[in-house]
Amino acid sequence: MRILVVEDDLPLAEALTGLLAGSGYAVDCVHDGASAEALVRAETFDLVILDLNLPQLDGLAVLRAMRSGAQGRANPAAVMILTARGAPEDRVRGLDLGADDYMIKPFDIGEFEARVRSILRRQAGLKSAQVVLGALTLDLSTRQFSAEGAALDLPPRERALLELLFMRAGKVVAKEAIVQSLTSMDDILSDNAIEQYISRLRRRMAPYGLVLRTARGIGYYLERGPAA
Repeated sequence: MRILVVEDDLPLAEALTGLLAGSGYAVDCVHDGASAEALVRAETFDLVILDLNLPQLDGLAVLRAMRSGAQGRANPAAVMILTARGAPEDRVRGLDLGADDYMIKPFDIGEFEARVRSILRRQAGLKSAQVVLGALTLDLSTRQFSAEGAALDLPPRERALLELLFMRAGKVVAKEAIVQSLTSMDDILSDNAIEQYISRLRRRMAPYGLVLRTARGIGYYLERGPAA
C-alpha cells in the first residue's frame, strides 16, 4: 500500500512518515500544496493524508483538483484530511469535496493508525477485518498473517507483497502495480527483485494450500491450490 503525506510541519511530517513506513507502507512526503497536486497527477497512491493549511496551494484546492477530474478523470485515491481546522463548516466542506475521513490535530496515534487501516480496507473493498485464503488468515487490523493461530514470520517487503496479492486474490496484479504499491519515489524495485520475492513467496505458500501463479508478461496472482 502506498501513502502520500502532505504536511508542512516538518517534525510532524517526519514523524508520520516514520510511523507509516514502520508499519510496512510505502510512503512519500511533500510539504506544500503545489507539489502534492503535481505528485498525485503523476503517481498512484492508495491514500493521501492531507493537511489544509499548506503553502502555495491550500489543501482543499488539492482535494478539489483530485476529485473534479481536472486532469481528465477523478483521482480514486482515498483522502484523509489531517488538520487543526476543526470548525463544523470546515469538516462539512472537506467531506463534501470528497475526503474519506477528517481528523483534527492534535490527535491520538492509535486512533490515527486505526483510521488509516479502516480507510485502506474500504479502499480495497473489504468489509471484514480478516481475510482468509487457504490455511492462511490476514488480520488487517495488525497486518499480520497467521495459520492455525501461529504468526507467519515474513521479511517486511515479502509481507507487503503477500498482503497486496492476498487482498486481490484471484486477480492478476501487474508488475507496475507491485512497484507502485511497494515503493516510494526514493526506492528502486527491479524486475529481478520482484521475481526473487515471488519465488520465495511461492515456496512459502505451498504448505498453506496456496499457489502463486504467473500471468506471463503481465504480473502475478494468488489462488487456492487444487484439493489434495
